[in-house]
Amino acid sequence: MVSSSHEALHRIFQQDPGLFARAARHLGVAFPPPVSATELSTDLTETQPLERRVDTLLRMDTEDGSFLLAVESQGRPAPDKPASWAYYLSYVYAKYRIPPVLLVVCADRGTAAWAARQVDIGPRQWPSLTLRPLVLGPDDVPVIDSPDEAARDIPLTVLSAALHRRDPGADAILNALAKALKSVSADDEDTATTFIELTEQGLGTTQAAELWRHLMAVDLSFFQSQTAQQLRAEGQAKGRAEGRAEGRAEGQAESRAKDLLLLLGHRGVEVSEQDRERIVGCGDPDVLGLWFRNALTATSTAEIFASAGESGLAD
Repeated sequence: MVSSSHEALHRIFQQDPGLFARAARHLGVAFPPPVSATELSTDLTETQPLERRVDTLLRMDTEDGSFLLAVESQGRPAPDKPASWAYYLSYVYAKYRIPPVLLVVCADRGTAAWAARQVDIGPRQWPSLTLRPLVLGPDDVPVIDSPDEAARDIPLTVLSAALHRRDPGADAILNALAKALKSVSADDEDTATTFIELTEQGLGTTQAAELWRHLMAVDLSFFQSQTAQQLRAEGQAKGRAEGRAEGRAEGQAESRAKDLLLLLGHRGVEVSEQDRERIVGCGDPDVLGLWFRNALTATSTAEIFASAGESGLAD
């Protein structure tokens, strides 16, 4: 099962494709910033019953030309992964005829060192392919602990928090990020909410996640995001009797439905009136939470509902 922290390490590049060029500078590789970026299908499935999916795939158009950016979030070393990565790159190059770049994002230093190895594919006398991933790990992205610096690049700060989530500097990053997000919310609360959710996912089950939950429940209590609502509901639950649980669940469901519709609008996913009524009318926070997670990558409401084992409604 794919973890939420796994998702955040590659979805941040969907949220801000320009982050790749900025982050790659810390690896000593200069990519021009994209003039535009188009999110492509991550489905690399063959006609045979073998499904292969890259985590995130973006077409990056720059003044110097175009390239494909395949982003993989890797939690631990996996012996079969280099072969899969080589397949991804070969497949997308054959399909789109655009040069591909593989970026592997790792929150674990050992995994980052493993992923950064060059892999020659073929006999030692004449390797036919050479796999050279770009790898972003905790040592490749700086600790951003200044609110001013965080405000200048929120997506990079979210990535910094996710990659340094087990490091002593994580608390300083999160405090800086919380302060920076307050200023962002004044202009675009929807965008701020998206970054709050990505941060929550990127921290996983670490101690830093506990601090973030505290910041969400206190310092960022004015946000109406799914994470903020859930944390406030959890805090209230400790001091309330079971008889009021149903009322809290209804409020939580209403908030999650609102967040889901905001996310779909932010991602440009068409929502029919029938789909909207279904979302608003759902009183189960867990189901709405599942739909919200599906909506982070789905391109239609049918995908959101079908992935929950249900028949999708009209796109």
